[in-house]
Amino acid sequence: MAVRMKPVDVALVGGGATAAILGKELAEAGYSVVALERGRMRQTVPDFQSPYMHDELKYSVRHSLMQDPGTQTLTFRNFVGQKALPMRQLGSFLPGTGVGGAMVHWNGQTWRFQPESFVLRSWVNERYGSDFLPEDITIQDWGITYDELEPYYDFFEKICGTSGTAGNLAGQIQEGGNPFEGPRSEPYPNPPMKQAYAGHLFGEAAADLGYTPFPVPSSNVTRHYTNPYGARFQPCMYCGFCEHYGCEHFAKASPQVAILPFAMANENFELRTNAYVQRVEWDRGSKVATGVTYIDARGREVFQPANMVALCAFAHHNVVLMLNSGIGTPYDPSTGEGTVGRNYTYQTMSGATVFYPPDVQLNSFMGAGALGTAIDDFNTGSFDHSELGFVGGAYIAAYTTGGRPINRHPVPDGTPRWGTEWKQAVQRHYNSTATITVHGSSMPHRGNYIGLDPNYTDAFGQPLGMITFDFPHNDRLMSRYVTSKAWEIAEAMGGEQISVSWLDDHYSIVPYQTTHNTGGAIMGTDPTKSVVNKFLQSWDLHNLWVMGSSVFPQNAGYNPTDTVGALAYWAVDHMINDYLQDPRPLVPT
Repeated sequence: MAVRMKPVDVALVGGGATAAILGKELAEAGYSVVALERGRMRQTVPDFQSPYMHDELKYSVRHSLMQDPGTQTLTFRNFVGQKALPMRQLGSFLPGTGVGGAMVHWNGQTWRFQPESFVLRSWVNERYGSDFLPEDITIQDWGITYDELEPYYDFFEKICGTSGTAGNLAGQIQEGGNPFEGPRSEPYPNPPMKQAYAGHLFGEAAADLGYTPFPVPSSNVTRHYTNPYGARFQPCMYCGFCEHYGCEHFAKASPQVAILPFAMANENFELRTNAYVQRVEWDRGSKVATGVTYIDARGREVFQPANMVALCAFAHHNVVLMLNSGIGTPYDPSTGEGTVGRNYTYQTMSGATVFYPPDVQLNSFMGAGALGTAIDDFNTGSFDHSELGFVGGAYIAAYTTGGRPINRHPVPDGTPRWGTEWKQAVQRHYNSTATITVHGSSMPHRGNYIGLDPNYTDAFGQPLGMITFDFPHNDRLMSRYVTSKAWEIAEAMGGEQISVSWLDDHYSIVPYQTTHNTGGAIMGTDPTKSVVNKFLQSWDLHNLWVMGSSVFPQNAGYNPTDTVGALAYWAVDHMINDYLQDPRPLVPT
């Protein structure tokens, strides 16, 4: 029999960014909140301090901050009918485990989605016609617009101390910023990062070709800064240890720095670690969630009663938890019916590498997670697709994130993979190589989805989530087009040699690409085609809410964190002001 805990107003599944946001705001509004995190407690001091945190083997290779696939993992296949196999070690993406979640080890790249992204189906139909795309590309509108979300983008960027140069202030294009972004109500809280030499060379070449370079928006804070909660940030030291690592300097926005201390200071908020949530319990008659069941650190099954539940775990885990809880109708790719698991998307990555002579010193070791120069001329709303046969796009950027010795060894095409010649090539090119990233959108395909595996279970006996995914033809066309533009910029940068990394014909879960998994519990206006409404409230159980990128109907050509944070503030605003005093299905006005 499960141990029964004292009832609370709200149970949060997860201890990352969205749980921190909801926990802080709900506790401050007077509600009792429990957050259940499967990993352990982590704090900037002592957990993220050097030299301990600068262990590349531990964190970049052995993924110490990430999910343990020996306890919980996924199975994967490219298409229906193929046997799905378990992911035995982390590869393509790196879900975080432990307090702070993936926002501990993120890079700080803080992009807003373009206005077109939120009304993508309507925008494509109006601009290119309803027959522009094949029926198996299942894009849809989000149910929310950029203008509705903009104040929440602005607040989240202030919480993160985001650094950058505004490109569009109240509809007026600003010099030095991104002219293709949606209108901003206010400038960034902090000035942009100092640009690396590789970014400078990229920016000059891009400008010569007629494009508009600008500094990447960064939540690696550039000066002493205090956020609206009172969190004090220190300026980034450009140490080169951002992705895969916690920040020792209090410079990178993480829940531990920006949000969580203010939740934990409130007696209404409790954070429980080492709590593996198994399912959401719900009443089949009244169709409301009654709480969650989890396994605690002692191996006990524990039931936490709650008046409201919010899923704040990593994207695919939210979906798997709903499926294992029997909430909603699982998506069926053979019929296109059902909602839970529908529209799983990812990110479509490619790039180019420019090799300069050894006397061109780029000092790649002086990096930061979001230190880069970008152009946005080829993202979804930035250019005409009418003669191209696809929708979507990508930003193109030259990042300098850190030249750590185990993983950075750039060599030109044709270099042997090991031996003396390889070592000589690494020595020659280590400090004189610039990398260009093409960060592309991901459009949903009828055959791509998240389900439950019929054969494999996790350490607790629960069915594993099963991802079925391959790159749609639409995305392969998009990637080839935008990558060719990156190649042109690479040639204009004037190096000795260029290597181009084209998108593979088929997706592989083995090599790392991004940790930008999206979809599966998508938002929308139609209950037959979405899991949650525009407020992120479940259509099936009105006191169940879903946070994070699992609600994205498709993924834009940007990093998702800014949109995840903005949506969390949007949702909790409606929880507090419209729902909790009168629980019911919310109806858009």
